Amino acid sequence: MDLRDYFRVARTHWIAIVLCAILGVALAAGVTLLQPRVYTADSSATVSASGQGEDLGTAVLGDQLAKSRITSYLEIGRSRAVAQYAIDRLALDVSAEALVQRVSVSNPLDSAVIVVNASASTPEAARDLAEAWIAGIADEVENRSGGSQTTNEAGETITPVVTLVGIDSAVLPTSPSSPNTRQALVIGFVGGLVVGAAYALLKSLLDRRIRRSDVVEKEFGLPVVGTIPISKAMTVSNRLISVATRAEDHDFAIAESMRELRTNLQFMDVDHPPRVIVMTSPLPGDGKSSTIANLAATLAVSGEKVVIIDADLRRPTLSKIFHLVGGVGLTDVLIGRADLADVLQPYGDTGRLMVMGAGLIPPNPSELLGSQAMKSLLDELSREAFVLIDAPPLIPVTDAAILTAKTDGALIVVGAGKTTTDELRRAIQSLQRVKGRALGVILNRVPRRGPHANGYGYGNKYGYKYGYSSSAGGTDASGTDAAPAPLPLDAYGIPASTSAEHSAEDAGLRRSRRQTNV
Repeated sequence: MDLRDYFRVARTHWIAIVLCAILGVALAAGVTLLQPRVYTADSSATVSASGQGEDLGTAVLGDQLAKSRITSYLEIGRSRAVAQYAIDRLALDVSAEALVQRVSVSNPLDSAVIVVNASASTPEAARDLAEAWIAGIADEVENRSGGSQTTNEAGETITPVVTLVGIDSAVLPTSPSSPNTRQALVIGFVGGLVVGAAYALLKSLLDRRIRRSDVVEKEFGLPVVGTIPISKAMTVSNRLISVATRAEDHDFAIAESMRELRTNLQFMDVDHPPRVIVMTSPLPGDGKSSTIANLAATLAVSGEKVVIIDADLRRPTLSKIFHLVGGVGLTDVLIGRADLADVLQPYGDTGRLMVMGAGLIPPNPSELLGSQAMKSLLDELSREAFVLIDAPPLIPVTDAAILTAKTDGALIVVGAGKTTTDELRRAIQSLQRVKGRALGVILNRVPRRGPHANGYGYGNKYGYKYGYSSSAGGTDASGTDAAPAPLPLDAYGIPASTSAEHSAEDAGLRRSRRQTNV
């Protein structure tokens, strides 16, 4: 994965990442509210050495002596004896071992100061405990040194060399030291983001659904000859998209993607252009029938004579899509019950698109599609027309694989975000077993927005505009050059005055291409 993949994962699963972050903050807040409040107060005392002289040497010696006693005083401050002193003084109902755990005694570096930090459930209790602990340390030091003052044999009073003197009293804490609400919320937020990011990466790595064209090209080495966006205008009863659309129309994106698919097919193999193409899919529901129907209409617009055959003899749909008469079609021609001219039904006003329905559903579809009669029929139709065959899915049945072996190849329609790489691999293997040729993949129902969009904008919605001006030429009101006004369109979106010219020009191009190939 490169940096763009990480950004795409974040855009795809940003809701889950945000929810995990919110959940982490909420969890941290809940834990913080459930934890008891702890207040901490600190008090300090200094270890000083007394002497008779005031010279510098005596002062240095006294300071070194005081620092040498710090270690032993720290051990006294952490003893149960001091804890018991605080319990007796404050009348606490707690054991000495438990009280020791609530107090820490430390010595700042290179100093003769002892700092006591005491924790309690209330500010007052923390303050009193810190002060009592300092007093307890001083009392224990005094007891171990034999009293604050002693008398020698001559009756003179002797003051101890090292004493513990309190510096200041403990200050009443104003806020709890634990739990740290701000720190807990930050940790919860960061932890939630980490969990959300891990979830997004794991889900992305485990997601085997095909969403982008580069996945097909990298894993299977097949070209993606077309990407068709999602259309809300397509319904069960209306699957044909008008190609006579403008950039402002909702169907413009699909019409433009069909033109792109048509161009890719026409230039797929310049030396040996395919004339008979099977369109199939790994599984039902990928949109192959709708795609082939709109592709056939788009090819007819360019002046190409097209015959589309419904070879899905198990679940035929082309007659319903084109709203033609059903009940007669391919099976009747194959078994000799009808002539070819009787089952070809024209669609549209140009007469360049002919539709052949499936006919009666036979009990042996695979045998009929693999028969010599089917091969002869396809050879006859391909002499004068571009033949598109709507075949069943590849994984459930073998009909499409059998047809592909008798044609120039197959286009595999996969549903973006629906078909998995494993399903596409099984579909390609079905073609390879019969030595069929996979011409390419069509990625259907690609999102128009979001991280898995195909990356191309259609119309003004995405900031691109290329259309006709309202004037007939010259300059417009702003003084800039204006394009000539558009010519009226025919039923297929071709300018009416140029449809015949395009047809004649395309026919001449096809004749010259066939002569060159010969």
